[in-house]
Amino acid sequence: MTTYQATPLFGGALVCDLPTNFADVSQLRQVPNHQEVYIDKDGFTSIIIEINERVGGEGSSAEIDGRALTTHLEAVIGDDADRLKLWSTTSTQFSKLDEDIPAYTLLATLSPQAPPSTEAEGSSAPPPSAPDFTAIILTLVRLEREQTDLLITVNVPHIRGEYDVDDVDLELGKQGRLIGDAVDYAARIWESFTVKDWGLFREV
Repeated sequence: MTTYQATPLFGGALVCDLPTNFADVSQLRQVPNHQEVYIDKDGFTSIIIEINERVGGEGSSAEIDGRALTTHLEAVIGDDADRLKLWSTTSTQFSKLDEDIPAYTLLATLSPQAPPSTEAEGSSAPPPSAPDFTAIILTLVRLEREQTDLLITVNVPHIRGEYDVDDVDLELGKQGRLIGDAVDYAARIWESFTVKDWGLFREV
């Protein structure tokens, strides 16, 4: 069973519950000022909380917010859009934010880039250390007054030998343990996420 602890972010301006077995990446390497990055000490899953400038038009609607979600997803995956499969997009409610603040969560998977083709048999298989695919749970929180889009991304690489292949079939609704855990991490963030200092969004 996963245990959580209240974790201060951006100098304590934001607080949310994160798993106790996740490490602050900034203690290991430099992280951009607009990001907080945590990684599973016992696996490969990472959680990124990111403050971005708001994109898109004024106001909130399914069309405006949907385009914003797509824009941010494209920024996350870069040139790999052709290897992305979107499985679901749902409206999300944060327990400790005003109900009128729009938020959305998507589930997508990113397949690995094919290696250069050779004549060798089996050359199309990814290298042993490369993931079979990476699941992405991306939550967008639209803070219009602060001209900010807050992104919370849980990246879940699925590396052969680290998960049970038979347990994962998203077309049949089978998420497997790693994605199931990631959904729990995201849900705990939705429940616990608190803004202690709204001035943060003017500074980043």
